[in-house]
Amino acid sequence: MREIFSGIVASNSDNNQIIICNNINEIVDLSAKEIEFIKGQIENKNNSIHINRLDSHVFVYQIEEDADFNKVLEKARLASHGICKKLNGLKQTSVIIKSNERSEILYAFAEGFGLSNYQFLKYFSDADKRKNTISTINIEGLSEIELTQLNAAVSSTCIARDFVNEPLSYLTAEQYAHDMMDLGEELGFKVEVFNKSKIQSLKMGGLLAVNLGSVNPPTFSILEWNPENAKNEKPYVLVGKGVVYDTGGVSLKPTANSMDYMKCDMGGSASVVGTIAAIAQAKLPIKVIGLIPATDNRPGGNAYVPGDVINMHNGMTVEVLNTDAEGRMILADALSYARNYDPELVMDLATLTGAAARAIGDQAMISMGNASQDIHDELIKAGAKTYERFAPFPFWDEYKDQLKSRVADIKNLGGAEAGMITAGKFLEYFTQDTTTKEGYPYIHIDIAGPAFNHTEKNYRGIEGTGVGVRSLFEFFKTISA
Repeated sequence: MREIFSGIVASNSDNNQIIICNNINEIVDLSAKEIEFIKGQIENKNNSIHINRLDSHVFVYQIEEDADFNKVLEKARLASHGICKKLNGLKQTSVIIKSNERSEILYAFAEGFGLSNYQFLKYFSDADKRKNTISTINIEGLSEIELTQLNAAVSSTCIARDFVNEPLSYLTAEQYAHDMMDLGEELGFKVEVFNKSKIQSLKMGGLLAVNLGSVNPPTFSILEWNPENAKNEKPYVLVGKGVVYDTGGVSLKPTANSMDYMKCDMGGSASVVGTIAAIAQAKLPIKVIGLIPATDNRPGGNAYVPGDVINMHNGMTVEVLNTDAEGRMILADALSYARNYDPELVMDLATLTGAAARAIGDQAMISMGNASQDIHDELIKAGAKTYERFAPFPFWDEYKDQLKSRVADIKNLGGAEAGMITAGKFLEYFTQDTTTKEGYPYIHIDIAGPAFNHTEKNYRGIEGTGVGVRSLFEFFKTISA
């Protein structure tokens, strides 16, 4: 377990407190003058109040009411971000966060605080000077199970952020696989890695084609959490796009600055790794498998080109119209490989299309698929609670018409319209048996909008956000309960 929060309060050396309350009069740790000051602040519409005791600091957060309880939780996360920044600015080292109110509010506040305290300083020569001073976060008011799940959710989101923030100069496909193996050994889940030779023997033509322009070989990693007390016989399978860097290939990305942040194109796979890390740390009784096809996409001398026809793992042929539609090529092989597990449900996560980001911005992930409405509803509910929201899009078969090819079974790009949906319909082909056309329950999740922040955005931070980890962890907590 990677511990960010502790239930032990004795180590709160600075005596700093954050008190979450609904009724100011019920706070027993404050003097009458302090209560009077807080009431005056609340009358002035300030619900996050700072009391400087000279030798310590007290912050009082009055819960902001809303008819939608999920918004109450999100307001708590947002408030925690400002308080975290203040405490670090004051060079404090520890804090206790406590509340007698509903534990969900305390959980959400602490979640936001922990995520706000995240930094990626690995490549700064003066990292010690830049490092946040808050190193001890104590929690009073959560059960042992809640504290374990809080640590799992926040630390695993930070794991995903770390992977997204790593540059290609470090995180090649092979290094990524090596780091996943180390993480599995640390947290207790199994990791198996296929090298290029094994990938070739499996005829994963999509992954191999995208890798042709690279000097670094591809990998295909299988992560497995299979506890003895698992409640499901058929596993849930998560598939993550692991393009560790994307130039667009021969179809070079055309716009200014469009490559600057393409280290984030493996954000879907990072969220899969983070989700399994959270499940393992919380020891959820559910069997989950992660599949991570990984490579970079570069315009090398042997790169695949528009017009190529690629033989895929499931035996289908794909006409390449654009080498920058590479994510779906590597995901397709992983989705067809997932059939080996006879899965209960398969979900893929990918920074797949600019169309998704243009459609809804960074406010939500786009979801679509053929899984039951009950499964969709549970996923949307988990997203609403964590405020990693899902925006459902249609998945009608008519969109397949845009993928018809004159020279192959299908092409890897639809028309200018509904790009995020045609990408999902492309992937659906590889969830099905090529003869019977029967497939497993499937949900496609496009995280292109919220996966990466170019400027700091509250507790979601700057650069890699780890989006998807908390919502999927919440989803699996619910269905394994």
